[in-house]
Amino acid sequence: MPSLRLDTSLEALLERLQALCAPAALATIVATAGSTYRKAGARMLLEQDGRLTGLLSGGCLEHDLRGYARDVITSGTARIVEYDLRSPDDLIFGLGAGCEGAMRILIEPLGPGTPLARALAATAARLAGGASAAIAVAHRGATLGTRPWPEIAGIDDGLAGACQHAMLTGQSSTATWQDASGEHEAWVQALAPVPHVLVCGAGPDSEPLVAQLTGLRLRATVTDHRPAYAEPARFAGATTLLGPAATLHERVALDGCFAAVVMSHHLESDAAYLRVLADSRVAHVGLLGPRPRRDKLLEGLGDAAARLRPRLRGPVGLDIGAVTPEAIALAIAAELHALAAGRDGGPGRAP
Repeated sequence: MPSLRLDTSLEALLERLQALCAPAALATIVATAGSTYRKAGARMLLEQDGRLTGLLSGGCLEHDLRGYARDVITSGTARIVEYDLRSPDDLIFGLGAGCEGAMRILIEPLGPGTPLARALAATAARLAGGASAAIAVAHRGATLGTRPWPEIAGIDDGLAGACQHAMLTGQSSTATWQDASGEHEAWVQALAPVPHVLVCGAGPDSEPLVAQLTGLRLRATVTDHRPAYAEPARFAGATTLLGPAATLHERVALDGCFAAVVMSHHLESDAAYLRVLADSRVAHVGLLGPRPRRDKLLEGLGDAAARLRPRLRGPVGLDIGAVTPEAIALAIAAELHALAAGRDGGPGRAP
C-alpha cells in the first residue's frame, strides 16, 4: 500500500474557493523551526471579510495574518511573513503564542478562476484519482509562488526534477538552486492520495459511517446488492455501487483501497465480501458484529480465512463504549484514521 495523506487542507480550501466570488489569499507554511502547531506544507485560505479555511497555528497568528492577507489581496503581490515565537520578547508584539517555534509563511493572491486556482484544482483531481502529486512553493530568490507539477515541467527543469523526485520517494524537502539571477529556494511538497475506504453494505447504519469518512474528506465507496439501499442520494460525497457481493472485484479497484468495512448485516453477503477481500491486497478489513458471528463467518471461509485473518479487525471500531449507530460510526472512523496514521488509537500524544 502506497503512502497516504490525512492532511486534507488542500481539498478543504478548494471546496471553499468554489463558493467564492471575490479574490482571496493563500497562506502556506514553507519552513519551521522548533515546536509549531503546523509544519511546512500546511495551507490556509484567507478571505477579504476575514473568514478562514484551515489553520496555521492554534489561532494565535491568524488575526495578524489577516492584515497581511488584505494587503496581498489589494496589491496582487505575494509576500513572505516570518514569526519567531521562541523568545519571551514575543509578548511585546501582542501575540503571546507560547509555541516555542518559528515559521516562514508565503502569502499569495488566490481568486476563483485564477491560474493558481486551476492548477491546485488539477492537483486535487490527480490526488482524488489515487495518484501522487507534488507542489513547489518558491519562497526565496525566485519569483514567489506555488507551482504544481507538471505545470513547471519545461519551465524550470531543476525544480521539475525536484518535484518528480518528491513523488518518487514520497518525501518533501527544501530545494535550493542557483542561476544567473542568484540563489533560490523552494519547499517541494510530496502529496500522497487520501485513504480510500470501501463500505460493503449500505444499510441505515452505514450512512453515519460514510458521513464520518466524507467529513474527514477521505474517499469512500459504498456497495450493496439491494437496489433499495444502494441509493446515491443517501451517501453524499461518496461513490455508490450496486451489484452482488461476489462480483465486488469487478466493480471496485481493490488494490487502491486502504481499508474495507463489511457491514451488510446479511450473512451470505458478508461471507462473499470476505472471500473476495481475502484474495485482495486491501490492508485492513473491518467486520461489524459480535465475535461469535465473526467466528462463524471465518469458519465458513475455509482456506480463505487464513489469508484474511492477519488483516481482519472484528469487531471493527475502537472501544469507546459505542451504542448508537452514530457512535459506532465514530469508533470505526477513528480506528481507520489511526491505522492510516500508523497510530494505535491509544491516549493522545504530541505530533
